Amino acid sequence: MKEIPIRDFNNTTPEQFLEILKGPADEAARWLHTAAELGIVEAQVHYGQVLLDGTGVEKNPEHAFQWFKLAANEGHVMAMNMLGRCYENGWGTQPDMLLANYWFKLAAAAGLDWGMYNYATSLALGRGTEMNRGQALALLREAAAMGHVKSWNLLGGFYEDGWEVDVDMDCALDCYHRAAIGGDFRGQFNYARLLIAHGRPGEAPSWMNRAYENATEAFRAKMRQFLAASSDPELQGLL
Repeated sequence: MKEIPIRDFNNTTPEQFLEILKGPADEAARWLHTAAELGIVEAQVHYGQVLLDGTGVEKNPEHAFQWFKLAANEGHVMAMNMLGRCYENGWGTQPDMLLANYWFKLAAAAGLDWGMYNYATSLALGRGTEMNRGQALALLREAAAMGHVKSWNLLGGFYEDGWEVDVDMDCALDCYHRAAIGGDFRGQFNYARLLIAHGRPGEAPSWMNRAYENATEAFRAKMRQFLAASSDPELQGLL
């Protein structure tokens, strides 16, 4: 990675920034740290993420939280969303869904698809806020129209369960399909489920296997439990 002199940090082009992030993880982390300390907001957000993930540095969720907070207060919308995630999950701070929703709502209002999705999830479940599935539906439709695959999956759940809309299994299947082809493992799982319900069992195993490969270990456990408990032999035989 070509070193950028400190005097040039504020003039770093988007192309140079991407080149740095694609370089060796430890070198990228050092560069981001220096740039973050110099007040470059984009670097603060990325450095918060590498600290959260432990990419090229030792994991430090407390420091990640502080960098996200600094950038969020400067108006960076992804930092707002990530600060909300920290409050939601207790990453580097005490869990607080009221504060999480405060930042999700700000990120959503600023037009960030992830903010819309996270705030919609809270509204749909009444998680740390009054339940408002009508508002959640509107946010999910907006985020899905922007190509946000997790929003497509949650939108599919609205049509499957009849939340604020008439039950429409064809529409649910279409939403899950959009999430599945976008790489969302929950969407892949739900798409496989509904393929069987729609009389297309031959297409389900490949999607269920993709979901299992892409899923977190916690979701894999839920998949195994769901399939084992099913009375449908087609579902039982998928894993």
